[in-house]
Amino acid sequence: MRPILTLRQYSHDLIVHSHEHAQLVFGLSGALDFEVGGHGSQVVQQSFVVIPSGAHHACGSANGSRCLVLDVPSEQWVAQSLGDHADSSRRLLDNAGRLALDAGQSQLVQWLANSPVDDPLIAQQGAVLLLASLNKARAETVGGRRLPYAALNAHIDQYAAYPLQVADLARVAGLSSARLHARFVTECGQTPMDYIRSRRLHIAVDLLRTSALPIGEIACRVGYSSQSAFAAAVLREFGASPGKLRREAGDKKR
Repeated sequence: MRPILTLRQYSHDLIVHSHEHAQLVFGLSGALDFEVGGHGSQVVQQSFVVIPSGAHHACGSANGSRCLVLDVPSEQWVAQSLGDHADSSRRLLDNAGRLALDAGQSQLVQWLANSPVDDPLIAQQGAVLLLASLNKARAETVGGRRLPYAALNAHIDQYAAYPLQVADLARVAGLSSARLHARFVTECGQTPMDYIRSRRLHIAVDLLRTSALPIGEIACRVGYSSQSAFAAAVLREFGASPGKLRREAGDKKR
């Protein structure tokens, strides 16, 4: 059975996933960049983030972060354990967002963080008490403008021949890697690396159609050291080999 309360250390390593249970992440120390459903926030001491069941989310901490995590066992558990607070708890858990803790709630989080939360009884009762204390809280999602696609595209185009990472685009967008990843998934339906790959391949196809450069040279210009890997990627993306795309472009010019 999954523990209800756990203490977790987060690092710069990006975590991207979803799970079929609601989760609350309470900041204890450091700053944790969080993105839920395309909305970004930062979890620090005296704050927490709500992750609804099934919500795609990403997180990472450039300088390290320590958090108390409450994994809600199930809807049935909420109904059976929270009593009169169940409806308020459901409303809280259904809305992604970041909330602030008041002084009493913050003291409760700290007390639990210093308690043996691996003890099932302490974890069970602590989680119930913590959720009940939040029954009047309302999550406020943090929105933002759309990603700066023109700047991102210009960066990819300029450095298409070189290794590109999510962190490179994150710097251009002025976001953390976690926020950028989730924003891409929400706005584009693809990851940043998928976006980079697709952009490179479109550059390559344009060169195939408008230049006489050898296919191997074009492959190098968009970051592929292997012509066969490049050909396979073009075939997956466009349903035709580089040679066929070039021949088709030549036929249209005649």
